[in-house]
Amino acid sequence: MLGPVESNDLADFLRRRRALLQPGDVGLPPGGRRRTPGLRRFEVSCLAGMSPDYYARLEQGRGPQPSIALLTALARALRLTPDERDHLFRLAGHHAPPCLGGDEHVSRGLLRLLDGVRGLPALIATDLNVVLVQNAVADALLGEQTRFRGLARSCTYRWFTDPAMRARHPAEDHEHESRAQVDDLRATLALRPADPMAKRLVRALHAESAEFAGLWERHDVAVRRSDRKRVLHPAVGVVELDFDVLATARRDQRLIVFSPVPGSAAVSQLELLAVLGQESFSSFPHV
Repeated sequence: MLGPVESNDLADFLRRRRALLQPGDVGLPPGGRRRTPGLRRFEVSCLAGMSPDYYARLEQGRGPQPSIALLTALARALRLTPDERDHLFRLAGHHAPPCLGGDEHVSRGLLRLLDGVRGLPALIATDLNVVLVQNAVADALLGEQTRFRGLARSCTYRWFTDPAMRARHPAEDHEHESRAQVDDLRATLALRPADPMAKRLVRALHAESAEFAGLWERHDVAVRRSDRKRVLHPAVGVVELDFDVLATARRDQRLIVFSPVPGSAAVSQLELLAVLGQESFSSFPHV
């Protein structure tokens, strides 16, 4: 059981963090008019998978000491930064466990930047190449990337195991793309060597792709910060784009923005895609 001082500090921290969040920040509908700013208590409790009564008692400074599992769920529900997460654990009388994996709750800062991108394909992905959200132009250019499950959520996994993924890019670009995918994955594993998802991904690709295994043995490592990509689109042909990457401080999430060279054919191709949208391409292979 926490003492009164610790309980009050924890309660105040939870209330203030809840007040900073809007429903749209956590994927909830706006609902009716709110008398106070931020999420409601029952919304946080639902996001964290705990009873509303238990969460209310924590905010009132009269609850029992929460477990590490409950604190982890609360940190995710409240979209805490790594520093805020560690502070939450300390307030609750626990040592903060190490961050072993990437956070898949979309960074609020990156999401605001994504919302500000107009007319260009853009998406937010983890450092394991799992697409978390993408804008409409990216949908039209690349297909919807967030529908996959399991290891297939990673574009890196699909690049080495799904021929449909490679069919969307010219054959002469495949070798470069394979090397870039492997080098970037090794950089992620070097940053988080205990990450179970990264280790599982590497083991699976070793077992399923001789090409991956050969490239992995080279021990090349490089974070992919910019590059050029050509996409074979069924309606507008080959679209050649540069892309640039902006990462979070922890480097576990990335905003990737694709842009055409001024005056190139890709400028008009993207304009056409923005008008037509993804729904116009019923035979579009999702990759």
